[in-house]
Amino acid sequence: MNIPFEPELFGIEVNIHLLLEYLAFFIGYKYYRYLRKKSQDTIDSSNRLSIILGAAIGALIGSRVVGFLENPMFEIGFNNLVALLNTKTIMGGLFGGLLGVEITKKIIGESKSSGDLFTLPIIVGIFIGRIGCFLSGTNEFTYGKETHSFFGMNLGDGLYRHPLALYELAFLLVLFFFLKKEMTKKKQESGTVFKHFMIAYFTFRFFLEFLKPNVFFVFGLSSIQILCILCLAYYYKTVFSIFRIKNNAY
Repeated sequence: MNIPFEPELFGIEVNIHLLLEYLAFFIGYKYYRYLRKKSQDTIDSSNRLSIILGAAIGALIGSRVVGFLENPMFEIGFNNLVALLNTKTIMGGLFGGLLGVEITKKIIGESKSSGDLFTLPIIVGIFIGRIGCFLSGTNEFTYGKETHSFFGMNLGDGLYRHPLALYELAFLLVLFFFLKKEMTKKKQESGTVFKHFMIAYFTFRFFLEFLKPNVFFVFGLSSIQILCILCLAYYYKTVFSIFRIKNNAY
């Protein structure tokens, strides 16, 4: 199989990344519904629907804004506008979705944590989407810098690059089973699993960005790395508690 993988169906070229993105949303939502039926959700259906809507709106805005900041285009024109509308990133989507949920909960007066139920479905969705990123090769800006290491792969431009999507797939697989096991712990504050997911994923992506051929930097960091720092700062209490637990273990 060649990368980028560009299959044809009835003579029409299929956008494999877009197809897998839709599949990611479908399976992620179905998995969420399955988990909700099995669990005792303390948030009523009306509020839960409002939270999902808030998350969707926040994710849509956040993914576009951060996607634009990865490589901002300052020239006004139709082509740049179309490119802006098509530009998106999961990092902005996650953080935008988080803010959307928190704003929605303030509006509807919901005080209970709502993130744990979404955690595993989000990981599954990202996992499926990253398969699409890998198969798209250099058609999507999810590839790494050129490397002469054992991990180098030709992703479509004839150069051996870090296959960042594969690195992320391996990380997500480990994270999924770790957090799934954590969800079985009874003596745990609601919302903790989602916080641990956000901290782990954004920390991983911060370091992964050093292997990405970014061209736009602020203070020597990419826009996504700055977003990662903002996310970790948002969860600073949980980050400090994790370090305290580790220090007490020693």
